[in-house]
Amino acid sequence: MSAHGARTVEVRAERPYRVRVGAGVRHELGALVGEASRVAVLHPEVLADEAHRLGGRLDAEVSYLALPEAEQAKTIGVLAHCWSTLADAGFTRSDVVVGLGGGATTDLAGFVAATMLRGIGFVTVPTTVLGMVDAAVGGKTGINLDAGKNLVGAFHEPLGVLCDPELLAGLPSADVRAGLAEVVKCGFVADPEILRLVEESPEESVDVTADRLVELVRRGIAVKAAVVSADLRESTSTGSRIGRELVNYGHTYGHAVERAERYRWRHGDAVSVGMVYVAELAEAAGLLDGAVRDRHRAVLDSLGLPTRYAGAPFEELLGGMRLDKKTRGSTLRFVALTDVAAPTILAGPSEELLREADRRVRARA
Repeated sequence: MSAHGARTVEVRAERPYRVRVGAGVRHELGALVGEASRVAVLHPEVLADEAHRLGGRLDAEVSYLALPEAEQAKTIGVLAHCWSTLADAGFTRSDVVVGLGGGATTDLAGFVAATMLRGIGFVTVPTTVLGMVDAAVGGKTGINLDAGKNLVGAFHEPLGVLCDPELLAGLPSADVRAGLAEVVKCGFVADPEILRLVEESPEESVDVTADRLVELVRRGIAVKAAVVSADLRESTSTGSRIGRELVNYGHTYGHAVERAERYRWRHGDAVSVGMVYVAELAEAAGLLDGAVRDRHRAVLDSLGLPTRYAGAPFEELLGGMRLDKKTRGSTLRFVALTDVAAPTILAGPSEELLREADRRVRARA
């Protein structure tokens, strides 16, 4: 069954797959699962009914695994429970895992699939804006440790991704806005049309029934798909070259904020503040003019996203940034801009510059 009017984004990586975007594409799950005898649907409890509706359409033996909410799902204990459940159900390498939910669910589902029997197929059906434009695309899977997010994981590409805007109905507006932070990120690093669409109508941009939001999601996915197709394993980001590292714009400071706030902040909210921080850092370093720096705050403010932070002290955030995956040895690396859609690498900025950018973010709080 194919959804009318859906759009397709190709991800041409080691194992090519398609991201389908459009109303009703969730019903294409059966075609992706194919002839698998067993399917495990991993989902948060709140999506139990939708999980059973999707599973009921499959010609397979379906196991349903209800997960804790959000990042609480990405733990060693939950992972072990999933492994045991699949083993008890007799899963083989020809069977499939489905992740139905937000980014935390799809991260976990992908890691379960990557590690079970050294790798079985999986499909992601993201149900949040953030899940659609970020976690569900790119083949990164993983869980969290006390020391930080996503410190244990694997690259494991899905059989396909089904982004159905009908699944966004009822999503809290704060979650929609947080997801759009990742879309805005794509606008600043690669696709200025995203910024124009938001600036033209911030109200439609956060309306899950509007075509504008669907187009923003599609464009965000297309940016990430292009980056991932060129650099699945982050192997080409060396020196001043930017590969997959590009999509981590705003994430170095953002991840430090998340960690400092014990993950009580939404990921997109933290990335929003992180983009403001790195724009301030780039301007302070003489890379970026004030107009583009100010555009960050204006676009994010228009969507109701946070652009200020006054929580944990700078020293704690600096420690968190040094744990970031983009750090090479003791050298901090930031994806920065010299203009819209003109990214560069800012490596090893002085602590004075780092502190000044942090001061500017706090001064506005």
